[in-house]
Amino acid sequence: MEKMDLKKTLKHLYQPSAKEIVRVDVPEMNFLMVDGEGDPNTSQSFSDAIEALYPVSYTLKFMVKKGEMGVDYAVLPLEALWWADDMSAFSTGNKDVWKWTLMIMQPEFITREMVKEAMEEVARKKKPVSLPLVRFESFKEGKAAQTMHIGHFSEEGPTIENVHLFIENNGSRRVGKHHEIYLSDLRRVAPEKWKIIVRQPMS
Repeated sequence: MEKMDLKKTLKHLYQPSAKEIVRVDVPEMNFLMVDGEGDPNTSQSFSDAIEALYPVSYTLKFMVKKGEMGVDYAVLPLEALWWADDMSAFSTGNKDVWKWTLMIMQPEFITREMVKEAMEEVARKKKPVSLPLVRFESFKEGKAAQTMHIGHFSEEGPTIENVHLFIENNGSRRVGKHHEIYLSDLRRVAPEKWKIIVRQPMS
């Protein structure tokens, strides 16, 4: 059986160094996505979105593993796009108006029909509240700056500022939405050891 680990295949995107900020070109990829808004620390919809994305992702994984393809691939980490209608909400800490898209990247051989079948199976077994909100879409960021942040979310400020400064120093400007990729299992790893990729699209 063929084994596949896209985090290793796409190492430049999913395993950056924490010692430097680098420029990357992010290709178009397919994701399971759920949109929402509100404080991620207290919002039930944020938790519900996670509880919908993972079951569908793992159902797809086992469909492929047991099916004709016979490919055993690792489920990709949780990712999030962040923004607000008034971006000052991020500096003032008004998390209730934060908007987000939670998403998990899928291998290129996953089709819309396969996603529909997986969602139907999850609906029969678990019925997550936010399952009807899950959608399957392609997403392309293009040029971006990124680095690895080690530690809690609340300590990301200096890392984000350095990424923004890197973009400015390279004669570019920020475009698109703030992007984070959560490599650590936040339920099991101590906060000071969390590994979070901080990515910002640039012109």
